[in-house]
Amino acid sequence: MRFVFLFFMTFVTMYATPIADNQKNRQVQIMDEFDSEFAISDKNNKEEIDPLSGYNRAMTNFNDCFYLNILEPTAKVYRHIAPKPLRTGIANVFDNLMYPLRLINNLLQFKLKNSFLETQRFLLNSTIGLAGLIDVANDNFHIKQHKEDFGQTLGFYGVGSGFHIVWPFLGPSNIRDTLGMVADGIMSPMTYIENRGYNYFDNDTESFGAKIGETINYSSLHVGEYEELKKDAIDLYPFLKNIYEQRRKKEISE
Repeated sequence: MRFVFLFFMTFVTMYATPIADNQKNRQVQIMDEFDSEFAISDKNNKEEIDPLSGYNRAMTNFNDCFYLNILEPTAKVYRHIAPKPLRTGIANVFDNLMYPLRLINNLLQFKLKNSFLETQRFLLNSTIGLAGLIDVANDNFHIKQHKEDFGQTLGFYGVGSGFHIVWPFLGPSNIRDTLGMVADGIMSPMTYIENRGYNYFDNDTESFGAKIGETINYSSLHVGEYEELKKDAIDLYPFLKNIYEQRRKKEISE
């Protein structure tokens, strides 16, 4: 339709009797309005590229089922066994152990002040905080944690997110953040890599068990939050997808 209109206007311009200047200006105005309207319509009708939407929907449903029927019930049992101060202390220990990743990514993004603060946190919590059990850096010295990962670092250097992908058990992600997760996993001292000097654990079994324990412990501190988050979702997959992408965009921009 647009091309027909443009052809008609070209024909009129070339062959019609010369018209007054105000009529010519009116034609230009009509063309501008038409182009503007067409651009808006085209933008609104443009579909977001999501080549894995079918798989992502299925995996979102799988993760939803897994969380509600396995992980959360397990976390609830654990919550009744372990008192909250202990579970909070364990969460603090795991956070403290991930200091090297936060430091590296803050440095890669030239956030030197944050790198210094992260080092302060690690030293305080590892000593006064009893190997990280107590977050004295935050509670007593008001030094906040500055979380950065390789996905954010890639975003800092202008790497686009790519299309969305949902991983089993891990949840929403995208191509950039998936590459970041791989890098995080390789660099993490919690991941066992043979003959590496800074492994926290002696084998894959210990490393995997620690990750499961961390996940259950974390979930026990956030029981009910997932249900509260999704209660107003009409369609779960795009709802969680939009939340994830907006959150990551904000984290990268900060």
